[in-house]
Amino acid sequence: MNSLLILTTGGTIDKIYFDDKSDYQVGEPQIGRILKELGVVIPFTVVSVMRKDSLHIDAADRAALKAAIEARDENHVLITHGTDTMVETAKVLAEIPGKTMVLTGALNPASFRGSDAEFNIGTAVGAVQCLPPGVYIAMNGRIWDPAKVKKNVSANRFEAAD
Repeated sequence: MNSLLILTTGGTIDKIYFDDKSDYQVGEPQIGRILKELGVVIPFTVVSVMRKDSLHIDAADRAALKAAIEARDENHVLITHGTDTMVETAKVLAEIPGKTMVLTGALNPASFRGSDAEFNIGTAVGAVQCLPPGVYIAMNGRIWDPAKVKKNVSANRFEAAD
């Protein structure tokens, strides 16, 4: 792997909360800072494609993300994405041949103490280097096939789909 392309779409991983009433905005991508703080030595480029809660990502946004991946030369792509519609986006990206793409995110903002962001990012960085071309989801310490996973909202985790 020569270089890792990181595309950010927003989601909880990048959220900044302003009060106890859940007033938030999607802030600057956190992944570049996290990778630098953790001493990751592989070359990477971070490109912000959008800054949205995944509940607001629509078909046009998914098409724009797909086009952004297709327009780049890198074959290893890590995508940070909100968890609520991550599976839906991954299924759209599965149409892209010849690239290894791993989507990850966080169930708590990266800026929160005890966030799962660093762990999920670390899992995704390892996965994108080792997996064959295709699209995958890295959450909760596992690598998932998007066709076989779902988010369990009440348990706040990803699990095998029925």
